[in-house]
Amino acid sequence: MKRKIAVLLVFILGWSALLAQKYAYVDTEYILDNIPEYKDAQNQLDELAQEFQSEIEEKFAEIDLMYKNFQAEAVLMPDDIKEKRETEIKEAEGKVKELQNKRFGVGGDLFDKREELVRPIQEKIFNAIEEISTEKNYAFVFDKAGSLAILYSNSKYDISDDVLDMVGAELGTVRREDRVKKEYKGGNSSGSRNNRSNSSPAPPGSTSGSVKKSERK
Repeated sequence: MKRKIAVLLVFILGWSALLAQKYAYVDTEYILDNIPEYKDAQNQLDELAQEFQSEIEEKFAEIDLMYKNFQAEAVLMPDDIKEKRETEIKEAEGKVKELQNKRFGVGGDLFDKREELVRPIQEKIFNAIEEISTEKNYAFVFDKAGSLAILYSNSKYDISDDVLDMVGAELGTVRREDRVKKEYKGGNSSGSRNNRSNSSPAPPGSTSGSVKKSERK
């Protein structure tokens, strides 16, 4: 019994200490929406992604044409020539897939460009959050725009504007009086948008059908 009481006492003391700790939250989507440099970076990434996508789709279209020409001529081809043409089509398709991965894959061109443009902004935001948290002795800072499901939030614990003010000189953020906060309905309502802005666009060519075509004999 004494042991149970001791364990309960430790639990109560630990819980009390946790409740006594200060916490705050930020909305990184709101923060990024008020940094013009971030929007410019996103526009550059969108343009680059579209350029890469057009490049890949053009290559897949060339492979489709190669296969259609092969189909039209295959009946009259000797077996050795037919095999050679099929090999050429498969090799061409393999090169396009390599290019697709080089453009859109992890560590690829689009990924590297995102690291170049977006990471410095993210690091400045994180450093500002860390500095404010240290100064005000916050034990926890949650991200309302992240994957954590927040069912209720009190705006007096929102330090998003403080973060924007701190990075304003370096990133030219929107003035505090001109910022507009969206109504927050709880949960991860902004998660889908946030995920779109931080993930690579779906690589093109997946619906071209050229992969299946070149495998048929």
